[in-house]
Amino acid sequence: MAWRRLLANKVTSAAAILSLAIGIGASIAAFRLVDALLLQPLPIAAPERLYALSHYEFEPNSDASRHDNWQYPLFREMRSAVASQAALIAISEAERVEIQHGQEFERGQVQYVSGDMFEVFGLRPSAGRLLTRNDDLKAGAHPLAVISHDYWSQRFAQDPHVVGRTFRAANNLTGTRVYQIVGVAPIGFIGTEPGTGVDIFLPAMMHWGMPFPTWSPFKIFVHLNRDVSAAMVRERLEVAVHAFDESRGEGSRRMVEMTPASAGVSAMQKSYRPSLAVLGALALVVLLIACANVANLMEARAMARSHEMAIRVSLGASRWRLSRLILIEAALIGLGGSVGGWWFAQWSIPFVLLNVNPPDNPVRLSLAIDWRVLVFAGGLALVVPLLFGVPSALQGSLIRPVEAIGSGNGPRSHGRWMGIAVAIQTAYCFIALHAAALFVFSFDRLSGQSTGFSPERVVVFDIVNPENQPSSRWDQVADRLRVVPGIEAVAYADWPLLDGRSFKSDAISMNGQPPSDVAVSFINVSPGWLDTMKISFAAGRDFRASDLSPGAAIVNEAFAVQFSQDGSPLGKWFEGTSGWMRGQRFQIVGLVRNARYRDIRHSAPPVAYTPFRRIDAKGTMQGGALVVRTATPNSLAFAAALRREIPRIRPEFRVGNIRTQQGLIESQSIRERLLAMLARFFGLAALILVGVGLYGVLNHLVVQRRREIGIRMALGAQRKDLAIRVTAHTFSMIFVGALAGLALSTVAARYIESLLYQVHPTELSVISVPSLAILGTALFAALPAVVRAVKLDPVALLRTE
Repeated sequence: MAWRRLLANKVTSAAAILSLAIGIGASIAAFRLVDALLLQPLPIAAPERLYALSHYEFEPNSDASRHDNWQYPLFREMRSAVASQAALIAISEAERVEIQHGQEFERGQVQYVSGDMFEVFGLRPSAGRLLTRNDDLKAGAHPLAVISHDYWSQRFAQDPHVVGRTFRAANNLTGTRVYQIVGVAPIGFIGTEPGTGVDIFLPAMMHWGMPFPTWSPFKIFVHLNRDVSAAMVRERLEVAVHAFDESRGEGSRRMVEMTPASAGVSAMQKSYRPSLAVLGALALVVLLIACANVANLMEARAMARSHEMAIRVSLGASRWRLSRLILIEAALIGLGGSVGGWWFAQWSIPFVLLNVNPPDNPVRLSLAIDWRVLVFAGGLALVVPLLFGVPSALQGSLIRPVEAIGSGNGPRSHGRWMGIAVAIQTAYCFIALHAAALFVFSFDRLSGQSTGFSPERVVVFDIVNPENQPSSRWDQVADRLRVVPGIEAVAYADWPLLDGRSFKSDAISMNGQPPSDVAVSFINVSPGWLDTMKISFAAGRDFRASDLSPGAAIVNEAFAVQFSQDGSPLGKWFEGTSGWMRGQRFQIVGLVRNARYRDIRHSAPPVAYTPFRRIDAKGTMQGGALVVRTATPNSLAFAAALRREIPRIRPEFRVGNIRTQQGLIESQSIRERLLAMLARFFGLAALILVGVGLYGVLNHLVVQRRREIGIRMALGAQRKDLAIRVTAHTFSMIFVGALAGLALSTVAARYIESLLYQVHPTELSVISVPSLAILGTALFAALPAVVRAVKLDPVALLRTE
């Protein structure tokens, strides 16, 4: 019976199922992202006993600061202190390095881990063996590697003979090292940083920071033994930390904190947690709109069937039987919406990640369907039909046969509840559209601001050298590339702008004055680099081949404002007063316009550009970045040829990552792009749902009031008056809902201010987006009902009545 009723009203049923599919699908998709990044436990033994170690550092006369990086000598002391209660594991942050297999080069993620990590985690190799504590006893002594199963599949097609092969790994700090592959990690384990997939695991003692015992390059995980409390272990660790600090005369005091880390720990979790909360809230709003929409559609159907229901009651049908019939219809609609929503969620999340991922360093998330996703989807399939089915069933049970049969109408409360539902839908829609406007405006303003240089037609080649190369060899490579057809300019620097790297000097002295407490950012560049990047000069000159570091410097306007308020900085000198820059003096020979340095969210800091060529004729790093400006828009078209050409010019120059400067800029707004994309989708979904709901309500009102409309037309009512009378109540409820939505969204916006960039929730341009969108949708949805009302034939209608 219920199935036949659904088929008899195909349009209404399809609209209801589509509404639920959008709402349920959005909710499942949002939960899958939350589950993959925040909830899904690591594929290890007893992940519930895994904790991440951090510490609060209390400096004299200052606030406490939280840190989660540790020195390796302290790690060993703490490991010994709790050896009988827990296992401590040191794990570095994943980092991208240049990997060479034979003559092939590629970029890969490596992570330095304690040798006994795999044993503690209860992992078994897919091939060969895994690292052990004996592989991690002496700094630099065991160049062994375990590759992940994903890397084994993608790079070696699961070749079992990969065990025993060697490869070279290089970065800008250590140069090149040769490692031997001893095994393959099990399926599913790609490290302890959700969102970042590790390709190669190396012993912690091979880390480049081992020669510097005061550095803190490791995160520490604690895996408790069975029946051991975290509080007991934390107390022992705190005693070990206190003893370590006292033995080294540290003036600060540290308090140890243990945080559950069954799902791992990553910077992406911290960065995206607020974004995922917003995503979940938007998905909930869309789901509520969908439920209200379906409830309205079922309400309209119930009112249309009130005559039929009254006859059933008169003939002896129980009210429980009528309610059960409506609930079964709701369950079938909910089942159809759940199936459509599940399909939508399966398709949408990989599509979203594909469109926001940076191609050179994609997000790695396990989107496998686990029990949490199944329980969540099943819960929605059970709960959602109840949200709209129970009210409809209750309304159906209130049918009064005499009233319904006599007047052709059901209970008067039907119309009132439908109006309230319209207001609620409108309020929810306003919230979703307001959030979408905030995130879209924020992304547009972040990505559209001026950087101070021209990124068009610029491609960047990361160069990795086995050792520090003389700057003359860099000049040789640049000179040869300049004559390649299609190349407009070539220069080089320590790193490209806006790739996240920076170097700052804590204090400099200007013309012998007392050191300033304002930090200055430095970058070493070649002659012509500023011109290649199209950073214009305000005064002075560019570097010459004879300029050396320390010696000459070019500063930006922010530097001049900070350190030379009394006039032009040209000809003045400054020197470093701390660290490795102590005593190094530079004379300012040029002044350039401000350009973004490390990121695009902050204005340009004081920057000093210094010559790449040093007095000792060496470059400043074991590597750098070649910047190539092409004559054609498709700069990446030259990438493959230049990648082959550079090693031919200088075999020791190995090309690492290849990126466009525009791509570097876009990679800084991935979070904003993701939020804008998803918020735009949720806003559009909410608007479609509200439009469908308004159409259903207004169309139903015209059907229910056709006798009244016919009488008014017969008495001479004007068409515009009829249109106003038909839509006035609904539009008044839309207005009330929009005001409520504006108030709620303005309050809610306070909680997402940290995710916004140069946009305010009460800006007229922001508020106008949901206001105009809802008004336009309401007018469009009302048009068919108004046309139907004014085209009624009063003579034919009254004759029928």
